[in-house]
Amino acid sequence: MKKILLVISFCIGIISFAQTTSKWSDMFSYNNVLVIRKDGDRMIAATENGIFYYNPTTGEIKKLSKANGLHEVKISAFDYNSDTQTGIVGYQNGSMDVITPNGIFLIVDIPLATGYNGSKKINHISINGDKAIISAGYGVSIFNVSKREFGDTAFFNTGGVYLAANAAVLKDNTIYVATNSGIKSHDINPTFPVYTTWITPQQGIFKKIDAKNVIAFATSTQVSYGSGTSFTTLPAFTNVQDVSVTDSQIIVTDQNQVYVYSIGGAQQKNFNAGEDINTALVSNNNLFTGTKFSGIYDEQKNSFRPDGPFNNRSYKISLLNNQIWVASGNRNLDPSATAANPNEDKIGYYHYDGSKWNYPQYFLNNTSTLFNILDVVIDPSSPDEVYFTNFYSSGSKGIYKMKNNAFVKKYSVNNGGPYWYKPLGLAFDQQNNLFCTVQSTCPTFADPCPISSFYLFNKANDAFGATPFTSFNIGGTQKPIAKDGVLYIPAPYSGDGGLMIYNYNNTASSTSDDSFKVLMKENNLPVNGTTSVSVDNNDDVWIGNNEGLRVLSNPKASILEDKPQTDAIIIEENGLAEELFRDAKILQIITDSGNQKWISVDGGGVFYVSPNGDKTFYHFTKSNSPLPNNSVTDIKVDEKTGKVYFVTLDGIMVYQGDVTDVTSNFGNVLVYPNPVVYAQYKGNVRIRGLAAKSNIRITDAAGNLVHSAVATGGYFEWNLANQRGVRVASGIYYVLMTNEDGTDTATAKIAVVN
Repeated sequence: MKKILLVISFCIGIISFAQTTSKWSDMFSYNNVLVIRKDGDRMIAATENGIFYYNPTTGEIKKLSKANGLHEVKISAFDYNSDTQTGIVGYQNGSMDVITPNGIFLIVDIPLATGYNGSKKINHISINGDKAIISAGYGVSIFNVSKREFGDTAFFNTGGVYLAANAAVLKDNTIYVATNSGIKSHDINPTFPVYTTWITPQQGIFKKIDAKNVIAFATSTQVSYGSGTSFTTLPAFTNVQDVSVTDSQIIVTDQNQVYVYSIGGAQQKNFNAGEDINTALVSNNNLFTGTKFSGIYDEQKNSFRPDGPFNNRSYKISLLNNQIWVASGNRNLDPSATAANPNEDKIGYYHYDGSKWNYPQYFLNNTSTLFNILDVVIDPSSPDEVYFTNFYSSGSKGIYKMKNNAFVKKYSVNNGGPYWYKPLGLAFDQQNNLFCTVQSTCPTFADPCPISSFYLFNKANDAFGATPFTSFNIGGTQKPIAKDGVLYIPAPYSGDGGLMIYNYNNTASSTSDDSFKVLMKENNLPVNGTTSVSVDNNDDVWIGNNEGLRVLSNPKASILEDKPQTDAIIIEENGLAEELFRDAKILQIITDSGNQKWISVDGGGVFYVSPNGDKTFYHFTKSNSPLPNNSVTDIKVDEKTGKVYFVTLDGIMVYQGDVTDVTSNFGNVLVYPNPVVYAQYKGNVRIRGLAAKSNIRITDAAGNLVHSAVATGGYFEWNLANQRGVRVASGIYYVLMTNEDGTDTATAKIAVVN
C-alpha cells in the first residue's frame, strides 16, 4: 500500500468536484427496519445502511444514507428526540452521526478504556432531553447532545473482563442497563464511573429495556415492568426482539407478533406480521411494525419503504437496457458445506426491471436450498432469460436458468463430489455464445481447486457440454470476459494462477483452430495470480494481479509467442519514476467508452485513470466518498447514462460519471452546472457528450478567445480561467467544438456569475 499512497497524493487536488454528494446515489436495501421513531405525524425508520422517513398521511417516503449525508453504513442503533428534532445514529464500528436541523455531525469514536480490545459496536441509544445514553461492549456512556461530546463513562470491568451493555435508559436521574448479568442501575453522580458502586436490582440475562412512567425490560422469553424496585412479569413470549414504553402503553415485539399492553399490563392488541420482525410503534392508535424483509408494515400488512434490492449483500452486477441484476454471493462465503449460515446462505439475486426492484419468488419459496450466487448474466438475444452460477458445495451447486424471474432449469457440469465442478462466472460473447468457468476437481472443500475448466453452452441441446471445453492446471478461476473471439480467464491464486487467453477464432463449436496461452510470473506478472482483466478500446489487455497491474498489447499475437512479456505502467511522482499500483491487489478493472479505466484496489478504494494510466482523475475511498467500504468487488459503467456502479459486500453505490457512449462524433452535449454562480458553486464546469477527441475553443461574447484545449475521452473540464490563468469575468461564454477530423461540430453556452 505504500506505493498506492503516492498515487493518492497525485490526485488529491482534483477530486473535490467529483465527490460532491449530488453526484452519488445509493442502491441500498431498506427492508430490514431495526428501529422506528416518531417525528410528529411522520415516522423515522433506521435500517442497516440508511434511514427513511415515512408520512402515513401523504404517503411520502424520503431516504437518508451515506450518499446524501450520513457518514457510515452498518447501522446498529438509533434514537430520535422529536422535541429537539435531533437523531443519533450508532454504527457497528463505534462512530455516531448526530442529525440536527443544522446538519449532520460525525462523532468519530466512542470512549474506550485502556486495554479494552472488544467490539466498538453501538448496541443501543436512548435520548432523554439533552442526554443520550450510549450502550456498548464496554458499558455505558453519557453523551451531551447539544455539545456533541461525551461525558461520564462507566466501564463495566471486573478483573479485565468487560460486561456489555445491551441497552440502557435514563429515568429520574437514574440509568438502568440491561446486561447478560442482570439489570444494573446507578444515579448520575460523581461515583457513576465507578463500576463497583453500581447495584443489580434484578438478576437475569436481559436484552432490552425502556422506560417512561414505568420501566420494562426483557429476556428472550419474558418481559417485566414496574417502578424500578418491584416488577410484574407478562405472559411468556417466543423470542422477544424489542420492548418499548410510552406514556400509556408497553409494546412488545416478539418473533413475528406484536403485543400492546396498558401500563397496568392489560393486553390491548395483538398483531401477527407473518414474518420476522424487529420492532414496533403505535402512532395515532395505529400499529406499525418494523420487519426484517418488508420495511414497515401497517396493520393491513401494507409495506412502506424506499425501493431497493432485497438485501445489501452484493458481489457482481449485470446491466442491460436500463435493467439491473445483482449476484449476492461471496467467494469466501462457502469454506465448507458444514459452515453454512442458515440466513445469509439462502439469498438469491436481485433484479431491477427499469421501474422497481424484484426478488424472485423462487428464492423466497425455496428456503431449503443453499445459494452462493457468484454471477448472474442476461441473454442479450432473450433479455427475459438469465443464467446464474451457484458456487455452493452441495447438491445445489450448478448453473441455473430463469425466465421472467421464474425457475426453468438447473444445469450440472460433469458429476462429482459435493465440492467438485463448482461454476463461478458466466460470459456471453458477441455471437451470443455462453461460456462458464468452473472449478473442477478438489480433494477437499478447500478453495482453490487445482484443476479448472470452462464449458460452452449448447443451445440446441439445452445443456452445457458433458466434458469441458478445456481444462488447465491454474488453480481457481474468476469470471471470464469474451471479446473478438478470445476468452480471457483470470486465475487468482498464487500457486499456479495466471491469465488464460484462449483464442477460439469466433468458432466456439470447433476447437480445431484454437490456441491459448497462460500468462504467469515468467511473463512479467508481479506474482502468479490474476484477479481481474479488461480489454480496452485499443485492444490492450489490462491485467489486475495480486500484487500489481500489467498491460499486454496485441493479445492474439502474444498467444503465438514463446514468452510474451507484459508491461508495468510507470508514472512520475515528485521527480521519481514509480510503478502504478505496485504491491496492490487489484479486484476489478473496467474500461469506459472514453478508454479511461476504473480500477478497484483491495482495501484501497477505486481509482479513475487516463487511457494509458499516467494520470489519476479521481480516487474514491470510504473516507472521502459515499463508498460503503474500500473493497469494491465489481464495477459497471452504463454508457448510455454515464452512471458507474460500485459493488461491495455492504451494498451498491452509484456515481454519476461524465462519460457516456463515446464515438468519433458528438453525442448529446451537456454543460453543467450552468449557469455557474460563484456563491453557490466553486468547482469546475464540465462538458460531456463530446467526441473521442475534441478541439475546444471558448470565446467571450465579443468573440475573443478565452481558452482552448484538446479533450479526449468524451468529456472536458474547464476551471473558468482564461489563457493567463485568471478567472473570467461574469458574462456569457461560447464553446465551439469540432471532432478530430472536422466532420462534426457542436456549440454550447456557459453563463458565469461571480
